[in-house]
Amino acid sequence: MARTALVTGATRGIGRELVRQMTALGYSVFGTGRDTALLEALKSETGCLGETADLTEPAQVVEIYAKAQAALGQVDVLVNNAGLNHVKAPVSEIGLDDWELQYAVNLRAPMLLSREALKEMGNRGAGHIVNVVSTIAKTSQPNYSIYSTMKYGFMGFTKCLIKEGREKNVKVTAVYPGGTDTDFRPEERPEYLSPVSAAKMIVHCITAPDDVVVHDLTYRPMMESNF
Repeated sequence: MARTALVTGATRGIGRELVRQMTALGYSVFGTGRDTALLEALKSETGCLGETADLTEPAQVVEIYAKAQAALGQVDVLVNNAGLNHVKAPVSEIGLDDWELQYAVNLRAPMLLSREALKEMGNRGAGHIVNVVSTIAKTSQPNYSIYSTMKYGFMGFTKCLIKEGREKNVKVTAVYPGGTDTDFRPEERPEYLSPVSAAKMIVHCITAPDDVVVHDLTYRPMMESNF
C-alpha cells in the first residue's frame, strides 16, 4: 500500500515542491493551502488530494486533519510546512493583530496538527511528523521579533514532541531551512536555496531507512552567514 502524507502550505514554495516530489515517489498526498486555484492546479498536475483551509481557525485545523485521514485512510507522514511572515517591525511598533496572526499560523496550527497526528499515529505505533521551522530559530535579527518568537516556540515544542513521539514509536523531525527563493518574500533571491532543493532535503528525512530518525536538520545556501 502506498504511503500517505498530509502537507500544509502546499500551494506555494517548498510545500508545492514537496507534493510534487512525494507524489513522484508514489506517496498518496493530501495537500492544503489558502489558494483554491493554486490547489486545484496542483491536484491536476500531481494527482494529489486536498482541500483549502484557514489555519487561523482552530476548528478548521482539526477538521483538515480529519479530512485528510478520511481521504487517505491514515496519515503516515504529516508535514507542518505552512508559515507566515507578513510583517517585519521593531518591537516598539508591534501590532497585536500581527502578533496574533503569526501565532495562529506559525505555532498554534502546527501544534494542533501535531497533536492530532500523535494521537492517530501513536495508536498505530508508527508515523512521522516533520516540522518545518526555520534557521531564524537559531539566530536573531532586528525587526524579526514576531516571526522569531513563533519559530523559537515551534522549535521548543518540536523538541518536546521528539521525546514524546519516541515513546509511541512515532518519528519526529525538525528541519531548519535557510533562505529559500520563494514568494514568501516579495523580492527574488536567486542566490538562495531553490524550492526544489529545500524540498529535496525534507524528502531525504522522510525517506530515511526505517531504523533511522533524523531529529534535526539545518541547511542553508552557501551565501548565508547569519549563524
